[in-house]
Amino acid sequence: MNIGAVNEGVLPEQIATTPNQKPTPSQLLTALQREQPEWISEVVEAFGEVTALVPRAHIVEVCAYLKAEAGFDFLADLCGVDRGPEEEPRFEVNYHLFSTTKHYRLRLKVVVAEDDCRVPTATGVWRTANWHERETYDLFGVVFEGHPDLRRILLPDDWQGHALRKDFPLRGYEPYSLK
Repeated sequence: MNIGAVNEGVLPEQIATTPNQKPTPSQLLTALQREQPEWISEVVEAFGEVTALVPRAHIVEVCAYLKAEAGFDFLADLCGVDRGPEEEPRFEVNYHLFSTTKHYRLRLKVVVAEDDCRVPTATGVWRTANWHERETYDLFGVVFEGHPDLRRILLPDDWQGHALRKDFPLRGYEPYSLK
């Protein structure tokens, strides 16, 4: 990945703001969306939060750019969401980013179909993604391609299924049933 190519497009300090004002996450994402339209398909601002919908093929590039050039240096959380078996695409992977210098929060969202629950790993950008991705794999079944150690982290190795999927039986499968 070539971050330098992105740098030629938009830098945080190039976004039109007043001299003492830093660009907000929404302004940054809008400018990035203009320069790299394939990276961000939608920006949503609701309830004081900014969310960018990112195609899975570009999630690592977007994460690396936001960390290196926009100051989002902390991956606060990475989690899965099961929208339900009736929804398509069924799953989301949410990346909650934080800038420790600007005190901004930002959410990146990748949606994936049930029959192709694969997302590239972000462990090369943030080492802490290792544990978060393992948890999402364990509980939702999302496979993080290129992950250095993708295995269960909370449930036993012989556990059948993924416990936080909405179609997982409430009482579990035998022999772990609570009868």
